[in-house]
Amino acid sequence: MQPTNTQDPAYFHQVVDCQWACPAHTPVPEYIRLIAQRRYDDAYMVNWVSNVFPGILGRTCDRPCEPACRRGRVEDHNLPKPEPVAICRLKRVAADFKSDVRARMPRPLPPNGKRVACVGAGPASLTVARDLAPLGYEVTVFDAEARAGGFMHQQIPRFRLPEHVIDEETGYVFALGAQFRPGTRIDSMRALLGQGYDAIFVGSGAPRGRDLDLPGRKEAAAHIHIGIDWLASVSFGHVTSVARRVIVLGGGNTAMDCCRSARRLGGEDVKVIVRSGYDEMKASPWEKEDAQHEGIPIINMHVPKAFVHEGGKLTGMRFEVVRAEYDAQGRRQLVPTGEPEAFFACDEVLIAVGQENAFPWIERDVGIAFDRWGLPELGKGTFQSSLPQVFFGGDAAYGPKNIITAVAHGHEAAVSIDLFLRGQDVAQRPPPHVNLVSQKMGIHEWSYDNDPSTDPRYKVPWAQAEKALASIAVEVELGFDPATAAKEAHRCLNCDVQTVFTPNLCIECDSCVDICPTDCITFTTNGEEAELRQRLNAPSLHPEEPLFVSPPLKTGRVLVKDEDVCLHCGLCAERCPTGAWDMQKFLLLTAKAGDAFKDIAMSAERTGV
Repeated sequence: MQPTNTQDPAYFHQVVDCQWACPAHTPVPEYIRLIAQRRYDDAYMVNWVSNVFPGILGRTCDRPCEPACRRGRVEDHNLPKPEPVAICRLKRVAADFKSDVRARMPRPLPPNGKRVACVGAGPASLTVARDLAPLGYEVTVFDAEARAGGFMHQQIPRFRLPEHVIDEETGYVFALGAQFRPGTRIDSMRALLGQGYDAIFVGSGAPRGRDLDLPGRKEAAAHIHIGIDWLASVSFGHVTSVARRVIVLGGGNTAMDCCRSARRLGGEDVKVIVRSGYDEMKASPWEKEDAQHEGIPIINMHVPKAFVHEGGKLTGMRFEVVRAEYDAQGRRQLVPTGEPEAFFACDEVLIAVGQENAFPWIERDVGIAFDRWGLPELGKGTFQSSLPQVFFGGDAAYGPKNIITAVAHGHEAAVSIDLFLRGQDVAQRPPPHVNLVSQKMGIHEWSYDNDPSTDPRYKVPWAQAEKALASIAVEVELGFDPATAAKEAHRCLNCDVQTVFTPNLCIECDSCVDICPTDCITFTTNGEEAELRQRLNAPSLHPEEPLFVSPPLKTGRVLVKDEDVCLHCGLCAERCPTGAWDMQKFLLLTAKAGDAFKDIAMSAERTGV
């Protein structure tokens, strides 16, 4: 193997698994340490710079960071069910306990004469507005609804996300100078282009829910609803009750929101029926667990065949029972088991089997190219369409994802819009802000806590079931209190505090090998990666995780460290007699549009935030 290039920021970034996995690359260990110190304002601002909506995402994020968390891997042999740090719910702690942070928001620069329109007031558009408004751009956000937030406001139930949280965090965006035009539906791209905007961002989401064309669908239409439309009707107060027996079709997060909402609106017999297996459902594991915790059964491997009705009155549904078979390439096929069709009685059905993009308002002759799936053709990483002044992001760009992905799209699109309006190449992306600073305070002292807690993951308390299920507006999760949040924060392994090795100082005494609690350090002869991984002191079980490989040392051997199981405890650096090892905090902040956010980043580094 070639020596590891530690000058490449991507190497140390990848070692911080949680930040690497986050679409917006939020510096997770950094804000968790601040929470442990009860510096909630600082922790909130670290989040705000990256993900814009800490309070919203602290309740609703899909948490791609948590499956990546090293804590869940190093505990493999210590606990029956190893669990990551509660990264998402700690984010909420910063939002819940911060003070007034408005004075810490950037102050807008003087107007630069450029006008930007954002279509839709969802997370992608609001991120674009948040990034561009402080730079002097005149940003106008259009939305057909009266309140900002897009699907965060319309489709996420209030028992998961209270309205005041959405209003507060969308309000921060408009306080920066962006203008909101509520109740204004954009129904023609040609007309919008004719209004003289210098750039247009389309963040209109994936607003159309998929339907099921099955026998009985038309006849019983009054009792069958598209899930996302139904959730919006609930949010706006147009739907306040459901029938006693409800079937929810689908296995995604929308289906989980539908079934839990139906339970609160009077559904006594609510069940979710899915064509796939339980593990193959697209819903996040915790979403499925929350639904089952509330007494909602999930019935798998049932393919819907027909809506059963009597004179237009829905009485139930018929399903074919299937099993999954896989070919040599691992492709799944659902095969009938031969069992009789299953019948489930119901009075109402909510269809939550997916969402689609819909751009009927974009004329096909204005110069925006679409692919065969109806999605815009965009420049890789730039989100620029074939019409140079028009950009897309969020679900409108690549189909339905989640809030944090929409935020990441918004940041990148804002960079592109800023470059485009400055007359620069949008493909030349600015580099991230990177810092690497030693944490040494003495011979055996570090400026970070290198003794993580051995406690299992702490559970977020819930409201009493009777109270929570009695109202659609009662928030279920209560959030961590400060004391519990501090204990959970101490489970973090400080993966951003990197073990930095200086080869010319090493005397190959093996002291670091002797003291390493996970046997992740090996002195050995070099070789091909697959073979070398087999010769390490501890087996390398996750080949997707990087190895650190030194240049040849004085004996001709190399030092190899398996980043997968390193605890970042610093014992190697404490034990090393020559100082060849050091613990250095790595901070990566992705580049944002313009120069204003560079000032925020540098200020954060100076203050230790």
